Amino acid sequence: MTATGRPLLNRRLAEFGTTVFAEMSALAVATGSINLGQGFPDTDGPESVREAAVRALRDGRGNQYPPGPGIRELRAAVAGHQRRFHGLEYDPETEVLVTAGATEAIAAALLALVEPGDEVIALEPYYDSYAACVALAGGVRVPVTLRPTTDPAPAYRLDPDELRAAVTPRTRLLLLNTPHNPTGTVLGREELTAIAELAVERDLLVVTDEVYEHLVFDGEHVPIASLPGMRERTVTISSAGKTFSFTGWKVGWVTGTPELVAAVRSAKQYLTYVSAGPFQYAVAEALALPDDYYTTLREDLRAKRDLLVDGLRAVGLTVYRPAGTYFVTTDIRPLGEKDGVAFCRALPERCGVVAVPNAVFYDRAEEGAHFVRFAFCKREEVLREAVERLRRL
Repeated sequence: MTATGRPLLNRRLAEFGTTVFAEMSALAVATGSINLGQGFPDTDGPESVREAAVRALRDGRGNQYPPGPGIRELRAAVAGHQRRFHGLEYDPETEVLVTAGATEAIAAALLALVEPGDEVIALEPYYDSYAACVALAGGVRVPVTLRPTTDPAPAYRLDPDELRAAVTPRTRLLLLNTPHNPTGTVLGREELTAIAELAVERDLLVVTDEVYEHLVFDGEHVPIASLPGMRERTVTISSAGKTFSFTGWKVGWVTGTPELVAAVRSAKQYLTYVSAGPFQYAVAEALALPDDYYTTLREDLRAKRDLLVDGLRAVGLTVYRPAGTYFVTTDIRPLGEKDGVAFCRALPERCGVVAVPNAVFYDRAEEGAHFVRFAFCKREEVLREAVERLRRL
């Protein structure tokens, strides 16, 4: 409090506190536990990409401010990636923007496109920065909940009727995430077509977070920008962290029409302006890696997914087998537990393992109270040890 009694923290952020990822990772360090909470790999990505960053540093490329939109080599590489994998054409000069990871891209997009009072629909549960960024923009978040089903197998599903009912005259934007964190859901072509038709019908903007686009094990990743009527209203966001296992580099990007990218750039320039100069050169080279890199990455994570899913089921948890990402959501009620937050805070002492409670990803915390997320982007021996420890439950 100040002398006038007014809280120091902006009231738009007062409800958020410290991000759960910081809390649980600190708990992992303090207890020496295996961290299956925060989503970062425990090994680095390709040696050739790391050496490209070293080479850029030594050659003096990017050690000073890079261009505001990002270096030309990376913008061209992003445009090439979108053409190569998704058949989408973007002009690297006017339709690509480099950001400090996907998190800054999301913040800049929402700050640029949302006015105070605008409603933003997000699929719940959602990555915790979404809610904070909507709040910072003065928007009103409207959750549409992905709900777990058990028919024919445990999975999360979107109800298109619930989505349609959430749209009002005040709705400005749909904030999508597919493949979806934390549930591992990959929205199919039929679901995305329904979303696209709704966006066109109600003249809505779409911001889509596709950072797990290369981590799809079942089904396919369909960029919503590729569907009829969507390119001109969609801001597509992705990043290098998840695909190349260099999460600390914080190199992300935005693609969209010149008008949308210019709007996002107007906000982004007052956040970081620029970042990660030498790493931009390395990521430009990474995006040109051959197809077998992407195939190997996916198959390696598929095997780790199956290892952890089987282990968690053996422990007695209900497991929602993810179609994508590197997270798996579980229901702790078969163990006689109901409170995921309390469960996760006690888990390091009980088992020497850290997980994340899904309740923090919901507006309606009771919807996710008994769900817990584990990450499987770790070495196989670490996952096996984690499963062995969890057997103590």
